[in-house]
Amino acid sequence: MASTSQAPNPGARTAHPDHLGHVIFIAAAAAMGGFLFGYDSSVINGAVEAIRDRYDVGSAVLAQVIAVALIGCAIGAATAGRIADRIGRIRCMQIAAVLFTISAVGSALPFALWDLAMWRVIGGFAIGMASVIGPAYIAEVSPPAYRGRLGSFQQAAIVIGIAVSQLVNWGLLNAAGGDQRGELMGLEAWQVMLGVMVIPAILYGLLSFAIPESPRFLISVGKRERAKEILEEVEGKDTDFDARVAEIEHAMHREEKSSFKDLLGGSFYFKPIVWVGIGLSVFQQFVGINVAFYYSSTLWQSVGVDPTQSFFYSFTTSIINIVGTVIAMIFVDRIGRKPLALIGSVGMVIGLALEAWAFSFDLVDGKLPATQGWVALIAAHVFVLFFALSWGVVVWVFLGEMFPNRIRAAALGVAASAQWIANWAITASFPSLADWNLSGTYVIYTIFAALSIPFVLKFVKETKGKALEEMG
Repeated sequence: MASTSQAPNPGARTAHPDHLGHVIFIAAAAAMGGFLFGYDSSVINGAVEAIRDRYDVGSAVLAQVIAVALIGCAIGAATAGRIADRIGRIRCMQIAAVLFTISAVGSALPFALWDLAMWRVIGGFAIGMASVIGPAYIAEVSPPAYRGRLGSFQQAAIVIGIAVSQLVNWGLLNAAGGDQRGELMGLEAWQVMLGVMVIPAILYGLLSFAIPESPRFLISVGKRERAKEILEEVEGKDTDFDARVAEIEHAMHREEKSSFKDLLGGSFYFKPIVWVGIGLSVFQQFVGINVAFYYSSTLWQSVGVDPTQSFFYSFTTSIINIVGTVIAMIFVDRIGRKPLALIGSVGMVIGLALEAWAFSFDLVDGKLPATQGWVALIAAHVFVLFFALSWGVVVWVFLGEMFPNRIRAAALGVAASAQWIANWAITASFPSLADWNLSGTYVIYTIFAALSIPFVLKFVKETKGKALEEMG
């Protein structure tokens, strides 16, 4: 471990911190960005068919309007690390909260398709910022012994945001008589769905004023005494804070000149560890998980399920997502990140393969045959469960932990950007692929889930129980 002095009690940082409840509050408040990430990402699910109908657009144009937010996500993720290093993690959260609010209001009151797309890009930029700042901040304020579980708050918040958005959409749809374009509060139902996000966006902004700045950022700008106070809050009174500050300062010295160039391995190619982070991000998306959250209502309606039931199935899938995430939070620090990823990959292969089989049958009277319909529904829930208890959580935990201090901010930004670009590729391609061959589309996702197994076995190293300063 890199340090210029030794703490008298090396075990203090793994002991029960004096203020664990306070640390949990800090992590939960920071993870509110993850809630907005999940809410904003999936709320569009309730508006897809209404947007198609109102603006009379085909699958290709519709897909671009849905997916364009992900371009904003990629830009936000790529720049958030540098912004946070300059003005602090908390200020970065506050900027994201403002952007979430602007996006919600604009999306609810669009003049035309083009400005709806613009508001979604702005919301996407906020999501990208939250996707980087949340896990990085939580990793920096968490005691090592609890970092995995606290780090999983980000994914827990994301899946709760997804579930709440689907529940709200379902409730609003019923209030509008089952019509996505039905009148509600003087607007069409889908507009209200998109506008409701104003409430959690404002709450996120308020919570950001109630949590402390990251000790690592404070040390980087010379505020050592304030950093010690926060370290005492999160690591307990038994820690030698001079030794901890010296340890972090030593790591920060190596981080001072961190830039995109530092990610290159002596040529135009990234260092191997950066490629591993990119690989984790790409595999997390190429299994098609966000199809379940962006298009599930459309998917179920395409195989004969009525709109109200399709919204309900979107909600039940989101509940399964929460259950899986809770399982991951329980086991991520017990059995480790890598075993969970492998378990999840196997389960996803089974679920996706069954979906591909079910969707290969011809529709009868506009519906899947009864057996295949039930298999598709159950398999979709199995897939989401295994994703949630594994890749949904461990990828974010890995990205917050796996990079050396010297390149962490820049590498996390690149990996998160790769995740958003991969997300965009899946989201933009699904409507056209589904029109081509729905079963074949799920075969593709199954192949990527299967390929993730040898990738994890060969290239991913366990980070369980290691301090951030130990990452080489």
